[in-house]
Amino acid sequence: MSQSSFHATRWTLVRQAGLRSDAGRTALSELCGIYYEPVFRFIRARTANEDLARDLTHGFFEELLLRESVGAPDPEKGRFRSWLLGAVKHFLARQHAQAMAAKRGGGTEHVELHEAAENLTGEDARAGFDRDWALALIRRALVSLEGELAAAGKGNHFQMLQPWLDGGAPGSSRETAELLGLSENAFHVTVHRLRQRFRIFVRAEVAATTTCATEADEEFRHLVEVLAG
Repeated sequence: MSQSSFHATRWTLVRQAGLRSDAGRTALSELCGIYYEPVFRFIRARTANEDLARDLTHGFFEELLLRESVGAPDPEKGRFRSWLLGAVKHFLARQHAQAMAAKRGGGTEHVELHEAAENLTGEDARAGFDRDWALALIRRALVSLEGELAAAGKGNHFQMLQPWLDGGAPGSSRETAELLGLSENAFHVTVHRLRQRFRIFVRAEVAATTTCATEADEEFRHLVEVLAG
């Protein structure tokens, strides 16, 4: 993928256009929708109950989308994944500080956040977030792949071949090939091509959260490592 192909990715639009433009706001809104679940799971692990976690997650994204800026570019946080994790940590730290101040003042609002500021910089916290990030992109890629096959009139192929994408499908290839009306050789060719298309869709999802080809390659390798671990 060439460097020039990154001019229209979601994260590049946010970085270049900012949130004062319709393009920047739309791009960030799309990214927030994709990453809702990873952020919620990160916050949920640091709150007393699910309702509070949902409220905080909604509050975090609302605050994010109402900003006019996402901050100056930072080489250490050039990827959306890294920037978002830093933003949610900062948000929780502020919520924690406010909770402690309210508690000292006799208030009760958000006192259940007493654990929110713990372990926000630990490797376990990042590892958990990164795994949820990877799974979110995998789900997006699967939806795209399913849509492509459905558009080609092969929706049933996706349902039957999806388990073969990671090589861990149950049963024999001969049985599945027969159900699809394919020879065993044609079946293996079909699975190989499907895996290639799936990889392309995953890389496209990764690329949308970076600003250059080098970052996209590094993020893709990281995604593979996270899932393998």
